[in-house]
Amino acid sequence: MNPIDWLDYEILGNTALSFAIASGVFLLLWLVLIMVRRLLIYRLGKLEATAFALDVAQTVVQATRGWFLFLIALFIGSRFLELADSVSAWTLKATFIATLLQLGLWLSAGVIKSIKAKRQHDLEESPDGVAAMDLLSFVARVAIWSIVLLAIMDNMGVNITTMIAGLGVGGIAVALAAQNILGDLFASLSIVLDKPFVVGDFLIIGEFLGTVEKVGIKTTRLRSLSGEQLVFSNNDLLNSRIRNYGRLYERRIVFSIGVTYQTSAKELRAIPEILREAVEAQEGVRFDRAHFKQYGDFALIFEVVYHVLSPDYNKYMDVQQAINLRIFDDFEARDIEFAYPTQTLYVSKPV
Repeated sequence: MNPIDWLDYEILGNTALSFAIASGVFLLLWLVLIMVRRLLIYRLGKLEATAFALDVAQTVVQATRGWFLFLIALFIGSRFLELADSVSAWTLKATFIATLLQLGLWLSAGVIKSIKAKRQHDLEESPDGVAAMDLLSFVARVAIWSIVLLAIMDNMGVNITTMIAGLGVGGIAVALAAQNILGDLFASLSIVLDKPFVVGDFLIIGEFLGTVEKVGIKTTRLRSLSGEQLVFSNNDLLNSRIRNYGRLYERRIVFSIGVTYQTSAKELRAIPEILREAVEAQEGVRFDRAHFKQYGDFALIFEVVYHVLSPDYNKYMDVQQAINLRIFDDFEARDIEFAYPTQTLYVSKPV
């Protein structure tokens, strides 16, 4: 047989030439789509630092799956063949479903990238909206894939109106069975809206303390001072008494010192002024008061109150250390003795 005659040989109602053309179009288009995807990722990667939109575009292009490019090329190549109506319909339907899935991936990637960028910006500028970004990311993904799933089912001939009505009834049963999970979800929403704390705040909850790392859909995570992660259910957390040191704008400090009962009345009258000068000598503090408070068991006790105009704990300790050293130097210069626990024992000899 003449080699040219093979081109007219029919397979499944199509000539060998038609199959050759369809295969060539499929392979060429598949390679072109792969090359275009790689080129776009490369070019956008070079430009991503210049614009936020380009960064999002690169993420969206990276979300393009190889199977999608394969199916698109295969579908276009199949258009060069004469296919049965049923095969053509299923091919079109499969391609449409693949497109919907890829569209969901594109939208999900773009939305999540945008939210993450916004979250990072808020974390640097103001952490108040970070928890809201996490919740928004979850809601956006659920919404996107719900729409994609409904569109796919509708394309496959499923009556989604009836199904949605059934889901409404089933949703009540699910809500009753998942009360704890829903409670945590609504607690997360309360945290986002009411903002009793935000990422970065230092909290004390009962005997536990740590810095807020993440406010999730079900749990909130803290990093303790010793390094381990503490995980709290959102619902339990809102039912607890929380001490939020992240909202601390300044510290009110109260401390006491005691001097011996042998201290003279003149020196006792001078001590409040010594204490005031020791506090006012420091930067970033506001003096409140210094008083001879009470007669103790073995000491004359003075109380000092001042404010550190910073929430930083290290700043407070630096100030307190400087005050203590200043008081020690002043007392030493005036021969005022600090008190320490003593007992006086009187022994009487019987007559």
